Amino acid sequence: MGSVGSQRLREAGAASPWDRSMVMSFSFDGGQLEEVAVGTARGQADGPGGTPVSPDSAAEEPVPDDRYHAIYFAMLLAGVGFLLPYNSFITDVDFLHHKYPGTSIVFDMSLTYILVALVAVLLNNALVERLSLHTRITAGYLLALGPLLFVSICDVWLQLFSRDQAYAINLAAVGTVAFGCTVQQSSFYGYTGMLPKRYTQGVMTGESTAGVMVSLSRILTKLLLPDERASTLIFFLLSAGLELLCCLLHLLVRRSRFVRRHTARPRDCHPAGSRYRVHHDVAAGDVRFEHQGPAPANCGSPKDSPAHEVTSGRGGAYTRFDVPQRRVKRSWPSFRALLLHRYVVARVIWADMLSIAVTYFITLCLFPGLESEIRHCILGEWLPILIMAVFNLSDFVGKILAALPVDWRGPHLLACACLRLVFIPLFILCVYPSGAPALRHPAWPCVFSLLMGISNGYFGSVPMILAAGKVSPKQRELAGNTMTVSYMTGLTLGSAVAYGTYSLTRGARRSCFPATANASLPAGP
Repeated sequence: MGSVGSQRLREAGAASPWDRSMVMSFSFDGGQLEEVAVGTARGQADGPGGTPVSPDSAAEEPVPDDRYHAIYFAMLLAGVGFLLPYNSFITDVDFLHHKYPGTSIVFDMSLTYILVALVAVLLNNALVERLSLHTRITAGYLLALGPLLFVSICDVWLQLFSRDQAYAINLAAVGTVAFGCTVQQSSFYGYTGMLPKRYTQGVMTGESTAGVMVSLSRILTKLLLPDERASTLIFFLLSAGLELLCCLLHLLVRRSRFVRRHTARPRDCHPAGSRYRVHHDVAAGDVRFEHQGPAPANCGSPKDSPAHEVTSGRGGAYTRFDVPQRRVKRSWPSFRALLLHRYVVARVIWADMLSIAVTYFITLCLFPGLESEIRHCILGEWLPILIMAVFNLSDFVGKILAALPVDWRGPHLLACACLRLVFIPLFILCVYPSGAPALRHPAWPCVFSLLMGISNGYFGSVPMILAAGKVSPKQRELAGNTMTVSYMTGLTLGSAVAYGTYSLTRGARRSCFPATANASLPAGP
């Protein structure tokens, strides 16, 4: 059989008009013989009018457009979806303080969220090669939506639990939300890493949009409904409805031609198949097959895929192709391979990883814990609500500014992120000494929150946007997940340090200091 095939190849070579080389591709499972001719002479390789002919050009479709920016809007709402549940729990600070007086409920929720989220992002990073992207995202939505409905109905509305039970249930609900939302968040950054850069910025803008929407929702429900229990119930139900809308929108967008085109390209290969090189020298009548072993676990775009690669050399030309996917058996990558993949990516984006970790470390040292404990005699519980609203709004502005085309170098970005350390002593002066802080006027924490929010939105988004562009297309999902690990590490360390500031605020609830004039600002109301 081999001699017959060789004889046919010699006959084809003798009858061929090509005077240089010919590439022959075979299918070893009974398929048809495919011939791809590659001429080294420019006149032979060109089509009519001198236009080069590519084997992929005929089959390649034009990239779909994002008409009316619908995909961008969907990614923005995706960012809303994976931070909205947690923001709903911590923004309802007035209800928490009245229901659990004298407790560190906001600090406990923050630390619970961060610890569970860190475990979730590490688990998601380990399973990124195994579980499908949309499976992780959909499961995250379900885990985020369930606790919102459960707490709003069973705790806020029906009040089925005692005070201690409700305290534990709220922490458990925050932990469940943390797991689901973090799996969503980490997966979405890998998801948008396969799309153009502006969509990563859209997701991060959505994170801040969630804070703005939750803050405005809480302010409106508190103003329109004097009954605290009724306003809190409506507040949670609105959040749950918006979360459901984000989930349904994701299920629609994932089927769009635009998303399927971009997300399929880095994966359009056969992960573990065998490859062969076929050398056919027409002049000599020689044909050689070379077995290349298993293909890489992650492949590039279709043009970069081994199945589409055509290379020419001095002694002839060859093409590489994979064994059909139905014959491929998936297997878990080795632990050493997992570490090596992440090490290679981390070496490229280390400055961005440190920048985002430092940015969120400083923010979580102060928000939401310390900011939620700032008191004023006249404004009362309205002050922490207003401070959080200012932060969320300015954070939203910062993430919009991150879309501006600025060429940041990694070390410079890291240095600017470290300058935000100045906010820690400034906010401490807003609560210390307890009962009579040095910066007691309510304008001070609002101004500091404004500046901290803008810088957090900007320096928390730029590293994430730049990191995806520093690696190859096939590594972008892993780079997005790795950046999320750094992001969660900063959040975890910041939440742990925030507990050290809680002792500074214990006397604030027991003493109502007058709104006397500050040295630099006029007296408050």
